[in-house]
Amino acid sequence: MSERVEQEEIFSQVLRAGRRTYFFDVRATKADDYYLTITESKKFTHDDGSFHYQKHKIYLYKEDFSDFQEMLEKATDYIVKEKGVEVISERHQKDFKKKKQFLNLPLREVLQMCLLKTSKIYIYFTSKT
Repeated sequence: MSERVEQEEIFSQVLRAGRRTYFFDVRATKADDYYLTITESKKFTHDDGSFHYQKHKIYLYKEDFSDFQEMLEKATDYIVKEKGVEVISERHQKDFKKKKQFLNLPLREVLQMCLLKTSKIYIYFTSKT
């Protein structure tokens, strides 16, 4: 079996985005033409403090640049038009920290936690009819 050996990088850019990092690497083919690899790397930390990285790669060749760029622009324009540029999910903010889940806690404990945070608590009850 032959192992696939990564080609030497000719040009490289790194975009750090929270726990994700994107690598844009220009490489050379055997025929000495260039292509682009886009790698998304995510860091996952385990409960014991150890971690691993999960990577996904896209190989993009010159003959696809124009169509890829056009489709990427259409998709990103659609997202911005429909949802705006503001990030909606807190999870994707750089300073996001997991919040405690209140789903399985007794109401008394939830209220005690809330009282530690604020002096005003508004409770809304709904009933099914």
